[in-house]
Amino acid sequence: MKLGADITAFMDRLGHRFAKPELLLRALTHSSIGSATRPDNQRLEFLGDRVLGLTMAEALFFADRAASEGQLAPRFNALVRKETCADVARQIGLGDVLKLGRSEMMSGGRRKEALLGDAMESVIAAVYVDAGFEVAKALVLRLWGERIDQVEEDARDAKTALQEWAQARGLPPPGYETVKRDGPDHAPIFTIEVRLASGEAERATAGAKRQAEQAAARSLLTRLENAT
Repeated sequence: MKLGADITAFMDRLGHRFAKPELLLRALTHSSIGSATRPDNQRLEFLGDRVLGLTMAEALFFADRAASEGQLAPRFNALVRKETCADVARQIGLGDVLKLGRSEMMSGGRRKEALLGDAMESVIAAVYVDAGFEVAKALVLRLWGERIDQVEEDARDAKTALQEWAQARGLPPPGYETVKRDGPDHAPIFTIEVRLASGEAERATAGAKRQAEQAAARSLLTRLENAT
């Protein structure tokens, strides 16, 4: 199968040459452009979520043999959440090669967190089907890289941590407001602002309100902690 230069360059960034490149093309095909003759990536996304989950569960289990289930669970959630998958997708320029319908392209689909995260899981599944679990696991561990070593920091629940920060300084709990909602009903994009009574505020955008709230809280908490 002859591939375009953009797909070939993406495989270089991904670090895997597909024996069956049609798997990669399917992984890059969003449901907005899928058809009977052009299958979309939703089934691969389902599989990739499980491959990613097993890889991270195994990595965390063996990295800290003294950790309890209660300690491992938030670390796991931090590594497999949609925001993290989308961050890795941006790292390898996945958005540049996504196959999208016109409506998704017009609404900025190549930058949407939920869409990028789903596509990253689909690509992981494509590697798994193409070359097996060990190859897919090695690819995930390489792409996630330092995120795994730094997961203890990322695993904190940002909304809870920000509320504790405010209460320790005699402030009421932070307020969260939806300042913008974009995208179609089946794939909305939310921009959330978190604000403290003292005036500090940050905004974040994600494909779910909870994700956007967490991201906004994390960003504000990081700024506040760096300022002290």
